[in-house]
Amino acid sequence: MLNTETPSRSHPDLDLYAPLDLVRAFTEDQVTAAQVVHAAAPQIARAVEAAAPRIAAGGRLIYVGAGTSGRLGLLDSVELWPTFTWPKDRAIALLAGGRDALFVAVEGAEDNHAQGAADVHAVNPTPNDVVIGLAASGATPYVLGALEAARAAGALTIGQANNPNSAVATAAEIGVTLDTGSELVSGSTRLKAGTSQKIFLNTLSSAIMVRLHKVYGNLMVDVLPTNAKLFRRTIALTVRATGADEATARTALETCNHRVKVAIVMIRRKLDAASAEAKLTAVQGNLRAALGENKS
Repeated sequence: MLNTETPSRSHPDLDLYAPLDLVRAFTEDQVTAAQVVHAAAPQIARAVEAAAPRIAAGGRLIYVGAGTSGRLGLLDSVELWPTFTWPKDRAIALLAGGRDALFVAVEGAEDNHAQGAADVHAVNPTPNDVVIGLAASGATPYVLGALEAARAAGALTIGQANNPNSAVATAAEIGVTLDTGSELVSGSTRLKAGTSQKIFLNTLSSAIMVRLHKVYGNLMVDVLPTNAKLFRRTIALTVRATGADEATARTALETCNHRVKVAIVMIRRKLDAASAEAKLTAVQGNLRAALGENKS
């Protein structure tokens, strides 16, 4: 029996717990998920190192999964646009059962190996693409089909699973195993395994974005201001990175359509918007280089 399916020995009388004890049992179990991902840092770093150059060369992040795994992949893909202004067509999520599976389980979808391959073929993978296969069990046929098709097309494949020695981790060029063990509610991998997958995806995609110069220091300087909160954030980020007052930051941002990087270069290098943008373009969006800083 897979580790993720094995009944937990920690809380055999879970259904008898008082509310506080019940909640603490769940939260304590979730802490393990973070510890497991932290221990897998070398594997994840290898994935970042391999993925970043391909993405920088024009590749796409393509997430593949079924059920909870697929929905988490979709969530990560969607959040890259407002957080890093990452092009929507360069973060693609393939979910077993299609869009309907976002809301209801689609019977048998995850067991369809051929459909996984077909869905990958449909997005025309290239050698610069990075395909991330997610499967708590590590044996989902849909994900295996997708990984095999992606690898045959020359794309970089990353396989994440929550059981050791899994087919998904083996099928991918880079396997990331997050052995979270048995679930508090037996077999419910939306719990600890799902939490580990979310942390893994947060870490992987965010680290890639950092390597692509979409973060300056620890500031999200490529944020897209799609609402009032984010408009305020662009001002705060510009003030923080330049030391300018709020009025100066606001004026610069209004001049350059609220592009934080451009506003920072405008203020720090005393340039107009067009010149600041040109300077950034010349260094592939590397804000440190545009500012003449020596740090890599």
